[in-house]
Amino acid sequence: MTPSPTLDELLDTMHVVSIPMRVRFRGVLHREIAVFAGPSGWGEFSPFLEYDAPEASRWLAAAIDAAWGSWPVAVRSAVPVNATVPAVAASEVAAVLARYDGCRTAKVKVAERGQSLPDDVARVAAVRDTMGSGAFVRVDANGGWSVDDALSAIEALAPYVLEYVEQPCATVDELVELRKRLARNGIGVRIAADESIRKAEDPLRVARLGAADVAVVKVAPLGGVSSARRIATESGLPTVVSSAIDSSVGIAAGVALAAALPELPFACGLGTLELMAGDVVSDSLVPQAGSINVSRPTPQPALLERHRAPRERQQWWRDRVTTCFSHLARG
Repeated sequence: MTPSPTLDELLDTMHVVSIPMRVRFRGVLHREIAVFAGPSGWGEFSPFLEYDAPEASRWLAAAIDAAWGSWPVAVRSAVPVNATVPAVAASEVAAVLARYDGCRTAKVKVAERGQSLPDDVARVAAVRDTMGSGAFVRVDANGGWSVDDALSAIEALAPYVLEYVEQPCATVDELVELRKRLARNGIGVRIAADESIRKAEDPLRVARLGAADVAVVKVAPLGGVSSARRIATESGLPTVVSSAIDSSVGIAAGVALAAALPELPFACGLGTLELMAGDVVSDSLVPQAGSINVSRPTPQPALLERHRAPRERQQWWRDRVTTCFSHLARG
């Protein structure tokens, strides 16, 4: 069991930073992140601002696990990762992909609010054209389609040879229905589940109901490396370890999980740091030759100061940590 720090220990070692994004992602132009120092190293607490205490408290548990707990032994020294292409115009795709050294897999955001299916098709086509026929292309709808819309979209995107479609619909029941309809239509595209695992009270329901071919597992919303590893194992599905928009402190936890899994059949979604125009460490965990090496970098005081969030945001995060810590204590 992970040792539990006091609230004062958390707050005394906490730094809150605001790092600019290279492009708007999830409507965010600056990513606010809190990091803590503990006896095991540093942990990151960075749930998105709209998450309430029950959901955000799992991210705090993951930060405590990182800074006060222990991680499993790695069975590989590097983790292959994908490039991430936000919902940008097709003309911007090549510039985004150029930031990802050696990556031969790309995850493309689709179903963005305010955009259309032709926008998605043009973006995916640009990715395929830029990366070539030998690359792997996956798309992520973040639950943005109905079953009917997902079927139409996948039919339109399938000619670009998709590795899988991540969270095309919001609910597990919709994913089950979509997989049935894809099979009836003879469309052999895998379905991956993300939100249906990390936001669910029962993250294993996806596997029990046959709602997905691939499990996308994220350390922070699942409460830490050990918890996420257990879910990956018990699901019995091929696993892709992914991240949110994390600093290298958060990315290190995802890399630790991916490095410890006995099998890693797909590139992982841990290259998201390239979407930010800054970091809290000097030796950032970014792809090199398509992979991220297993390591645990330490934040630099100068970078923590450079990206320090305004005073009022510092207090907002202190209040948030206090609320989430209380929620964990009651849990």
